[in-house]
Amino acid sequence: MKFKTEQESFWAGEFGTDYIDRNIGEALLAANLNFFTRALVRAGRVESVIEFGANVGMNLRALKLLYPNAHQAAIEINADAARRLSEALPDCTVTVGSILGSTDLGSHDLALIKGVLIHINPDALPEVYDALAAAGSRHVMIAEYYNPTPVSIPYRGHKDRLFKRDFAGEFLHRHPNFELIDYGFSYHRDPAFPQDDITWFLLGRHGADKEA
Repeated sequence: MKFKTEQESFWAGEFGTDYIDRNIGEALLAANLNFFTRALVRAGRVESVIEFGANVGMNLRALKLLYPNAHQAAIEINADAARRLSEALPDCTVTVGSILGSTDLGSHDLALIKGVLIHINPDALPEVYDALAAAGSRHVMIAEYYNPTPVSIPYRGHKDRLFKRDFAGEFLHRHPNFELIDYGFSYHRDPAFPQDDITWFLLGRHGADKEA
């Protein structure tokens, strides 16, 4: 499979496969369930969801507990992770491939990206924002490391593999037909349900709830 950026090849390959075993387990599932219970409180009904960069589906597994009847879809660049996702959630529609260039992923009540934009080449972010906007008919959730100005940070000994910036602000600037609905922060020292230090943003499409 050909990729546009070094970052895509990085996550599709051995490093992405090794990442799997560092990010699974019942404790993470519990933390994710707590996270989405809080972060989606203003989302209303969710009958369909797609996750961009779903890995083995730990986020989707939590969402399945919250919305057991919702149709689930995912796109994942690492084939090993996608296979394990399909095994864990056999009803989930899984696309194996890069987010970049994936413009026809259907329409869903919620398009989710969590801990993925930070690993995408900054030059490719507008393309990802467009894909999220196209896939999220009612809401887009962005949950990432936040910084008011763009910065690059070494990641497990690698350069240009982790970036912080105001992803949600850039999305809203590019797609003014969305508005900020809710936002919050999850702290790695939470005594019960720790997450990475991520800031989450629930964004809503103008008029979507009135049309529903």
